[in-house]
This record gives sequence, C-alpha cells and structure tokens, in this order.
Amino acid sequence: MNTTVPDAAAQKPSIEFWFEFGSNYSYLSVMRIEALARNAGVDIAWRPFLLGPIFRDFGWSSSPFVLQEEKGRYVWRDMARQAAKHGLPFNKPSRFPRSAVLPLRVALLGTQQEWLPAFCRAVMRQNWVDDMEIDSVASVRLALQPLVGDPDGIIHDAQGEDNKLALRRQTEQARRRGIFGAPTFFVGEEMFWGDDRLDDAIACAQGKLAPY
Repeated sequence: MNTTVPDAAAQKPSIEFWFEFGSNYSYLSVMRIEALARNAGVDIAWRPFLLGPIFRDFGWSSSPFVLQEEKGRYVWRDMARQAAKHGLPFNKPSRFPRSAVLPLRVALLGTQQEWLPAFCRAVMRQNWVDDMEIDSVASVRLALQPLVGDPDGIIHDAQGEDNKLALRRQTEQARRRGIFGAPTFFVGEEMFWGDDRLDDAIACAQGKLAPY
C-alpha cells in the first residue's frame, strides 16, 4: 500500500504577477497582492519587467497616459479613487513615468527571497507616496536596509551582467506572452490585465472562476 503523502506545496495554486515600479496601477497591486494571495491560499510568482521596451515596440515614446491627454486626466483621478477605496496613500508623482531599472534588477535578483514583497512595497511607496526618484543606488539602499544584512552586496550583484541580461530576457518573455501593460497576471496561460482584475486572477487560481 502506498502511504506517500502528496507534497502540499506542490498542490498549492499559483499566480504569476508581472509588474513595473513605474506603473501606477502596479502600485495598487503590489501593495495588496501578498495579503490577498495569502488569505486565498495562492502562491505568487513575482515577475518584474520593463515596460519601456514594450511601449517602444508599439511605437510609443512614453506611457499612453502621457501621450493621450484625456486618458492622462482620467487616470490620475481614477488612481486617487482606487487608492482611497483600498485605504492606500497616494500622491501623484512630480515625474511620470519614472525610470526603475535598478530596483527592477534588484527585484529580479530577489524573486526567491523572503524580503522581496517588502522591498517592492518600499519602492512603490517611494515613488507613489513620497515622490522620490527610485532609480538610484541611494533610494534602493534605503528600501533594502531594513530587510537585509548587506544591501550594498545585493545592489552590486543586481548590477552584474548576468542579472542585467536576465531582466532583458524577462522583458522579452513578457512581450512574447502578449503582455502590453502592467500589472498583468497569469494563471497558467490565462491572462488578466490590470489591478481591477487581481481578484479575478486569484479566484481563477483557486478554481472558483472559469477562465472563460
């Protein structure tokens, strides 16, 4: 008789979370997803990537929220509403979109580390609450310091050629999978786009929502 007990972790449903620190709607998801997923019994596969190269592939020189004036006016009002709805602080940044290459490299390096979610939330607060420039060693060190013993070592490793290439490849993978904005969630090959689809993606991972 086979008495082997299945590995519970192997059976746990999961969701891929593709995000960018310069993305306003990614801010809402980064601040909420860990608690929501934990309560739902769903694992998160964190997938930082660069939106800029994807936008350039579309022929866009910047975010559509910058290029389309009407959409830009709408989105900042919507961000204020959504942040208030979820009890999150929000200040429209003085520069948008902000470059986030270094913190994204650090996030990629830390995808299997316990400090990653807290680091991501700290970077998002820097950008979307404190209106700080986030693409600098000083700001990344500030986000890492309460979480790790050697923040400068992590920053050094994140800027290594192998990790730089890994972020480029992850961004290329995002494009191949049809990602056109952030945040984007995958449950298997089923894609959900936007912070307002986070709950649907989690429900799909739980088997409570049919893909279509």
